[in-house]
Parts: sequence; structure tokens; C-alpha cells
Amino acid sequence: MSDSDNGRSHLFEAEVALPDRYFDELGRRLVGFGDRYERLHRDLRLVLDADGLMGWSQQYYQRRLPLLGALTDRYPLVILHGDVGTGKTATAEAAASALSGELDREARLYKLSTRVRGTGTVGQMSSLIGEAFALITREAGKRRLAFLVIDEGDSLAGSRSASQSHHEDKVAVNTLIQHIDDIRRYNGRIVVFLCTNRFDALDPAIVRRAARIEAFQRPDDRERELLLRMDCDGLGLTDETFAELVDLTGADANGGVGYSFADIRTRLLPDALARAYPERQLAAEDLVEVARTLEPSPSILNGGVDGRS
Repeated sequence: MSDSDNGRSHLFEAEVALPDRYFDELGRRLVGFGDRYERLHRDLRLVLDADGLMGWSQQYYQRRLPLLGALTDRYPLVILHGDVGTGKTATAEAAASALSGELDREARLYKLSTRVRGTGTVGQMSSLIGEAFALITREAGKRRLAFLVIDEGDSLAGSRSASQSHHEDKVAVNTLIQHIDDIRRYNGRIVVFLCTNRFDALDPAIVRRAARIEAFQRPDDRERELLLRMDCDGLGLTDETFAELVDLTGADANGGVGYSFADIRTRLLPDALARAYPERQLAAEDLVEVARTLEPSPSILNGGVDGRS
């Protein structure tokens, strides 16, 4: 990945040319990504592949169908929502890379910085949002694809009717809505992924504009086992050990809240590895002991603290 330069650091955390091998590998390691991508793919191909749709219409109907015109009314917005640590942002990044590779189009991914919230100065947040969209639309040009990922999207697209919503926040939401409306004229060359842990906090006008809404839950037993078997391949663990780890990381063993994908990858596995490295091999007991003592991250869906997507 390539970080944004100094002139854009206040707008984007990262700018990445697509397709990107890191994101492609990320998709291969995301449990359930194939099924999610298939759903996203069906919807986004209708937004992104205007030339392909025209070719399809000419091939099978020898004319441009009025149906294609109706598709221009769709908004190039995808909302990914759900609990913390469930892979929303990673899914957006991997899906953007896969789509650009499949369409064989020059593309770029922009990850919006939380700094666009500004410092509270009147009009600053709206100005920064406008500046970010202006840059993206300029660089999308006539052929290039651009994917914008907005993490913690509820911080920019929160409901304007909320009692705690400030005037500056409401103006910023209006600005975001206007730009989402405007990018429809780019015929799918710009797509926005909005990721949030707090779907209910989003402004209804944002939700209505989504071409696709995808919900993320904490992994079930089967998904946790798939992840553990994938990441622990080569360690020589038995089926009995995997079954015990699945039980220990589940909701029943943890007060009703099971481990998230991030809990397993960024906490359980590294903590177990730290017990063995560098003196010996990683043993099943290392993983089991950590799983017995490590508490899962709080769930935002169950009243826990907020976190990253």
C-alpha cells in the first residue's frame, strides 16, 4: 500500500492503486468473503460496467434497452454494517481490488481520513468532505475507477434528527448526501463503501441511497473453526483441539458474546505465539490456555464500547 502524500494527508489515510496483491490476499483470508463478494459483485457490476451492459443489450436485443436508463438512478453506495472486528473494512478493500481486476480497469482506492471531521470550525467538515470528493472525481477522469472507503461512517453520516446532532454535523451530512447524488453522473466510475458499527445511527437518507446493504455478525462455530484451521495450518493440531478452541471462543463460554474475527487474529493467535517464540514450538496448550483466559472484545451490538470496523 502507498500512503497519501503530505498534500492529501488531511483527506485520506491511504491511496492504493488497484488491483492490489495485499488486498487480494486479504480477501482469500477472509472467512465468508466468497459468498459476500458474489452478492456485492451482482449489484456492483450493474453500477460499474456500463460498457458491458450496453454490449449485452446490443447482443441480445439489438438496441439500447430503456432498462439501462433506469439503472442510472441507482446510487453507487454500499453500506457494510455490523459488530466490531467482523471484517467490514477488509471486505470493502478486497472487493474493490477484485472488481477492478475482473473489469481490467485502472482503479484507485481512497480511504477517507477521520481528520475530515475537522476541529469544529463552522463549515470545516463540509469543506473537507467537498474537497475529498472533488479530488476523487477529478482523478477518476473518463475511464479510471475510484473506490472511496469511509470507515466509522456514522461519524459523518449520523442521523440529522438525533437530539445530540449539532448544526455542523447536519450540514456535513447534507454535503455528503449531495456528493453521493452527484457521483451518479460518473456512470459507476466512482463507488462509495460506507462501513459502520452503528447502522441505526445512520441518517435515513443515506440508507435509502444504498445500492447494497450488507450485514456482518460475529463468526459462528463453523466460521471460527474455518479461521482457526486456516491460520493454524502446519501446527499439527488435532480435531479435538480445534473443537475445544471453537467452544472456548464461542458465546456460551463468554457470557453471550463470542470472539470476533479480529479477536482471534490480533489477540488469541499472537498471545499464544508469544508463549512459544523463540524457544520452542507452539503447542496446543498455548492456544487453549490463552482462549481460557482471554475475554472477547465488547460487542457494540450488545451495548459495548464502539470500535473500529
